[in-house]
Amino acid sequence: MSAASDIAACRELLRGGSRTFFAASLVLPRAVSDPAIALYAFCRLADDAVDLDGGRIDAVERLKDRLARAYLSQPLASPVDRAFADVVARFAIPRVLPEALLEGLQWDVEGRRYETLDDLLDYAVRVAGTVGAMMSLLMRRRDPDVVARACDLGIAMQLTNIARDVGEDARAGRLYLPLSWMREAGLDPAAWLAGPRYNVRVGKVVARLLAVADTFYRRSIIGVGALPPSCRPGIHAARLIYAEIGREVERHGCNSISRRAVVPASRKMRLLADAFVGSFAARDAIVDHVEPAARFLVEAVAASSPLVASRRRTKSAVESMVWVLDLFERLERRDQLLREGNTS
Repeated sequence: MSAASDIAACRELLRGGSRTFFAASLVLPRAVSDPAIALYAFCRLADDAVDLDGGRIDAVERLKDRLARAYLSQPLASPVDRAFADVVARFAIPRVLPEALLEGLQWDVEGRRYETLDDLLDYAVRVAGTVGAMMSLLMRRRDPDVVARACDLGIAMQLTNIARDVGEDARAGRLYLPLSWMREAGLDPAAWLAGPRYNVRVGKVVARLLAVADTFYRRSIIGVGALPPSCRPGIHAARLIYAEIGREVERHGCNSISRRAVVPASRKMRLLADAFVGSFAARDAIVDHVEPAARFLVEAVAASSPLVASRRRTKSAVESMVWVLDLFERLERRDQLLREGNTS
């Protein structure tokens, strides 16, 4: 199998179940989007392996074995494993990063709950901050300050996911909201989880979590300006679209228990246009703050070897943006036809 066919298989995997990332990846230059597709495909494979295997700890152990094989350049005979092994070697991704991701998945298997915000941030760093750090390496940025901002973006996205999925998670017996926050709001976490219903008190906890996510989104924008110009629109687009999920939750009174927030394709198109313009605006000087929970990731990157220069051709940001806008327009037309068909 060729490397190109492996990437094509990874791309197809994400096309169906990770539409936000899939669309945002099309705005990235090819030299970044292809390895990003491989990276996200492995993360998706890992997440699915745990979920589809009933959350068993041996699923995590098998993933650890696949990771070890990838770092030995002896991946399993799978397009995702082969593509991932190639990426970690070419971009000198420290093994600590994907290992931390698997540790976060193991916490899911164990059914961990998080007493404080700091405890929750430890989890968010593992399941999403790691991805942000790895994406920074794919864009050839290893400076500690830039990697720290990439971790911030991953954390913000994960907190948004948690706020959006409170009801879905609760019905599956999972609870990620800080338990101390729930008690402060007058909720008994165990009693609420036994019969999850929306009320003003849980809405206030969700709103509080979205406010924390916004802090990380604001900090992350500084790092976008430090990325290669051809990468900025895609990352800024993903940032804006994910933040908009939080706004959608807020528009419905922070009720993410009886409904799931979805950003319409037409609004995503507008955000993509905003991302293209905003990603080249003047930025403040990058700050040197590192979230304590993410420090071990930043230090692992700083201690690792530099990456090798790429020989791939990159697409212009304008060319990529036009393609993605067209994609969303076609998706919007398709959704409209489906709605018309369902009402006829």
